[in-house]
Amino acid sequence: MSSASPTRPLVPETFSARLVEARMMGPRVRHLAFERADGAPFVFEAGQWVQLIFPLTDDKGRAVRRSYSIASPPLGTPRFELAVTKVDDGPGSSFLHDAPVGLTLDVKGPAGTFTRALETAAPSLFIATGTGVAPFRGMIHDALSKGRTEPLWLLFGVRSPDELLYGDELTALSKANPCFRFEPSLSRPPDGWTGRGGYVQTHVKALWSELTSAHPGAHAYICGVKKMLTASREVLRVELGVDRKQVHLEAYD
Repeated sequence: MSSASPTRPLVPETFSARLVEARMMGPRVRHLAFERADGAPFVFEAGQWVQLIFPLTDDKGRAVRRSYSIASPPLGTPRFELAVTKVDDGPGSSFLHDAPVGLTLDVKGPAGTFTRALETAAPSLFIATGTGVAPFRGMIHDALSKGRTEPLWLLFGVRSPDELLYGDELTALSKANPCFRFEPSLSRPPDGWTGRGGYVQTHVKALWSELTSAHPGAHAYICGVKKMLTASREVLRVELGVDRKQVHLEAYD
């Protein structure tokens, strides 16, 4: 039997995947784990996305399709995980929030270039809001499981503690791995909150300056809504003069 790792197809393929696990994370986000129905390994790079094809049609009679970042690391198994926010009047997200374990959907993927090659990986500041944390969860687990030790800092913004997706998991990872630092920020912090407050872009300058004082070749990865992405990019590129090759972007709206 060959010990070589399976290779990712050059063109995204379409395959069937079965929902094998589902749980709510906060009031509007559902974590979903799928496995390829054929049992073959699902080969992807941390940070990529898949497109789900629903048994629904739009007003033009076309199949409803939605794309979601993969929230898990590549493990060479049939499994991949997603974090899906329920959108009011959103047919795809509503379908997924009601989907029972055992449901099978057609999936196309993987796709996307919002990735971080470990062979050449630099110290990194990850900046996310909401389900924009999904690709970073995959990148962080991928790096740590492979023994990487370069600094990985995650600045993650949500409104309230119950919206801190994977918060307990990320906190535990930060305690167990000195190279990983978790910096949650709440825009509506409750009484007693001792962490960062306000929008994430207000913390980018300080964290980037601290990281690059010791690691001048660091890179920034930003994923979330366009308003946050634009504001954070403005801080990095305009205020701090960071080279565009060191700033990587993935918009969610």
